[in-house]
Amino acid sequence: MLLVCRFAPDGDEGFPARARRAVALLAAQPGCEGVELARAIEEPGRWVLVARFATVTAYRRALQPFDVREHVVPFLSEALTDEPGTYERGLVAGPDGVTEHPSLLTDRAGGPPPGA
Repeated sequence: MLLVCRFAPDGDEGFPARARRAVALLAAQPGCEGVELARAIEEPGRWVLVARFATVTAYRRALQPFDVREHVVPFLSEALTDEPGTYERGLVAGPDGVTEHPSLLTDRAGGPPPGA
């Protein structure tokens, strides 16, 4: 699962330090496979945080520890909300080739989940 949060801190001088702490805390959680913070080249005032988690459950559990609730959750709440923030993996490429992950949003027959 991917967590994608976009930020436009507009002159917030504390943003880099708060981001550094959020990245470190998230990355230390069990089930977190990595966290990246990147700055837009075309718009230097825009940032994106991308965190990879093994499962949706790992993501939810990563947000439970006190220090994460105290520092990361408020930081993430500052993200822009005009686009979705969580994504399931589809295709992942690496040195060993391309892996296709099954969708959590469809049943085995490829249709929508029951009750949708």
